[in-house]
Amino acid sequence: MRPLLRRVGLLVAVVATLLTLTALPSPSARAAEVPLSQGRSVTASSSEGVFAPAAAVDGDAGTRWSSAFTDTEWIQVDLGASAAIGRVTLHWEAAYAKSFRVQVSADAATWTTLHETTSGTGGVQDLTVSGTGRYVRMTATERATAYGYSLWEFQVHGTSGAPCASTDAARGRTATASSTEGGFTAAHAVDGDGATRWSSAFADAQWIQVDLGAVRELCGVTLAWEAAFAKSFRVQVSDDASSWRTLYETTSGAGGTQDLTVSGAGRHVRMAATERATAYGYSLWTFAVRTTGTDGGNGGTLLSYGRPGSASSSQSDQNCWECTPARAFDRDPASRWATSPTTGWADPAWISVDLGAPARIDRIVLQWDPAHARSFQIQVSDNGTDWTPIYSTTTGTGFKQTLDVSGTGRHVRMYGTQRATAYGYSLWEFQVYGTGGAPNPAPPLPADPADPPRLVWSDEFDGAAGGRPDPAKWKADPGTGQNAELQYYTDHDNASLDGAGHLVLEARKQATPGKGCPPDPLTGSTTCQYTSARMNTGATFRFTYGRVEARVKVPEGNGLWPAFWMMGADFLSGRPWPYNGEIDILEVLGKDVKTSYSTVHAPAYHGAGGIGAPYGLPQGADFSDDFHTWAADWTSKGIVYSLDGRTVLTLDKEQVERTRGPWIFDHPHYMILNLAVGGDWPGPTDATTPFPARMLVDYVRVYQ
Repeated sequence: MRPLLRRVGLLVAVVATLLTLTALPSPSARAAEVPLSQGRSVTASSSEGVFAPAAAVDGDAGTRWSSAFTDTEWIQVDLGASAAIGRVTLHWEAAYAKSFRVQVSADAATWTTLHETTSGTGGVQDLTVSGTGRYVRMTATERATAYGYSLWEFQVHGTSGAPCASTDAARGRTATASSTEGGFTAAHAVDGDGATRWSSAFADAQWIQVDLGAVRELCGVTLAWEAAFAKSFRVQVSDDASSWRTLYETTSGAGGTQDLTVSGAGRHVRMAATERATAYGYSLWTFAVRTTGTDGGNGGTLLSYGRPGSASSSQSDQNCWECTPARAFDRDPASRWATSPTTGWADPAWISVDLGAPARIDRIVLQWDPAHARSFQIQVSDNGTDWTPIYSTTTGTGFKQTLDVSGTGRHVRMYGTQRATAYGYSLWEFQVYGTGGAPNPAPPLPADPADPPRLVWSDEFDGAAGGRPDPAKWKADPGTGQNAELQYYTDHDNASLDGAGHLVLEARKQATPGKGCPPDPLTGSTTCQYTSARMNTGATFRFTYGRVEARVKVPEGNGLWPAFWMMGADFLSGRPWPYNGEIDILEVLGKDVKTSYSTVHAPAYHGAGGIGAPYGLPQGADFSDDFHTWAADWTSKGIVYSLDGRTVLTLDKEQVERTRGPWIFDHPHYMILNLAVGGDWPGPTDATTPFPARMLVDYVRVYQ
């Protein structure tokens, strides 16, 4: 708890609509072969209105991408891994290109032209090409009409070079379904037990879906049907469990065990059935998903986790204790390697990892501390002695850098040649992705909450007046506070139920001899002059991800500081703040009850440098006048804070990593309620501060 489209005219729209009606291909014309490009990440030089680039790779012949009305425009797709490209199909809308090139690239920077024409015909152009790369681009240079360029579909066909893993990425993940028959829940289809199953209601349109926890590159899906199987169904993927892309479709399902080869990327995978083969519903013994790596979305398998590292030097002092090379390869974003301040704050310096066996390297992820490299190379070696550069830059940006590379070797090294600061080099994470090596299986990432989430923990604070908080849910946290606070937290003497469904945390002007506090600004005494309440769920309930919600009425008065927040549970086993992580949901200062704060704290951003924002109520209303509901929707993608159902702050994990430092909140936390008195941020009490002061809590709930 520390402070911290371009609009088109009516006539043009009518003409464009007429063109669309004449050019729209029949949905039945969709090829049975699933292209490598379908469902992949796609970008473009521009978009007209709602006709976004993703519509050109969604497998739907009724949606399209359209560009601005200028000559030089492009659209490109990331296939997720290097592939041998044999054919590119362009399904043009009426606004087509007269002159264009089809190009391929390994890094989205250097492009090779596979096809070029100055006499494009529009319609459906099925182009035979030959090339290898991860990125494929159509660059148009001359329009055939007065409009821009528009593609119903941009399809890339070929053979992916990424191997398909044999492990089941869906096993043990969160699964949901449209319906359940009896006790045959969705979880039974992803539990790895071939003797348990999911079964649906006896109706045609039903589905089951699984959250893989992160965007993964899919290569296969296995459906082990019970006798009640689907005749017609689709396999689909989604990044948000809302917009779905079809990877496989059939109207002649045969039941039994179906091993389906698919190609596409997504976090959520769904089997959507539309026609039953029996009079019963649908039933699956197993719903398994295979991916092209063990840590999807990062270029294959994580090869560096737990592997031996070495470096030119390491730091170990009060500022960075045991900051050894191993810290960069532990997939712990709160631990880091740093060069020695006595020998290593000089150029060059390096850190390397031994992958255990030769490997193909596809991607490097560097999460830098502020002490980063302006100039550095990524190098590979077969023997740890002779090094070959596969990436080089003189404009290193620091923070998170994701580098698409191509090379082979057993050893991988970051070789820094120019520091960006007066300090040395320091990395929170150095991750190597690819194929081969001798990888250690990384611990599975936590699953996101179900959609919709369900209530998993709550306290409604029902009970007789004067009763204590439920000991099965809350433990008192007695003692003095941090941040120069002036109160002593008692052992639940200041926490009670009011008999009306509320918890009361009460701050009193009450001296506690023998308990040392900072000197009181009014009296100079170091005896704690106030008592209050602090309680937490550290011993009773710890969790990762969910919707965390509390309905609270805060007190007004100079020096008062009510809060509802969370701490990383590893704090209780010895990891110091801020390396454990802190998520503040509600903080209000009694001297300004028109403003509330939500903030996160981590090693790279904490205290006054924490990431957060102040916000108020509509029309400048007062938080102390009534109850209000604070909530944090916490997932693997970040945290969305809301007040009374209105979003007040969104923290995106990727953006934080790219601009502020590592995101360290993907592990168990516990909840804390407290009412502080005084301290560095709220300032002291004065003669106007009311005592006793009461913070009222109507409920606390967690949904997952």
